[in-house]
Amino acid sequence: MEAPAAPHNPAETRLTVTSPEQMRELGRRLAKLLRAGDLVMLSGELGAGKTTLTRGLGEGLGVRGAVTSPTFVIARVHPSLGGGPPLVHVDAYRLGGGLDEMEDLDLDVSLTDSVIVVEWGEGKVEDLTEDRLQVVIHRAVGDTKDEVRHVTLTGLGRRWTDAGLDALDA
Repeated sequence: MEAPAAPHNPAETRLTVTSPEQMRELGRRLAKLLRAGDLVMLSGELGAGKTTLTRGLGEGLGVRGAVTSPTFVIARVHPSLGGGPPLVHVDAYRLGGGLDEMEDLDLDVSLTDSVIVVEWGEGKVEDLTEDRLQVVIHRAVGDTKDEVRHVTLTGLGRRWTDAGLDALDA
């Protein structure tokens, strides 16, 4: 019988982003740390920059197709142009249930071969894997033109113990 895995303290990095281009650049840099099998959960208010970050991830991963919000189609698959993993971009905003409602998307099948990014995935996809990267983007709300975003990246599980998240703030 195998011994239970020892609990791991989450790896966490906090960043301040001051423009959409910086958010996209963060996505490009983060893409260098990602590999097939990674689940990235994005959360933040409407307009926080989740899709902009994902657009940068797509550029960094070298995938085909414009990365746009999949709100009305729920999920889009962007194949790699260079032999890397495809990017599966999911917007779970309109899905009310937990993992049961997400099963129709076959994310568990795609997970081993792809990088899966789920916007609004809290309470819906955590059961896919113990190893996941949670990205929370905070922005000023209300009638503001403030472009400042505070981004917290938390790597959960063994995969993220020494993944290099701290290098993103360099």
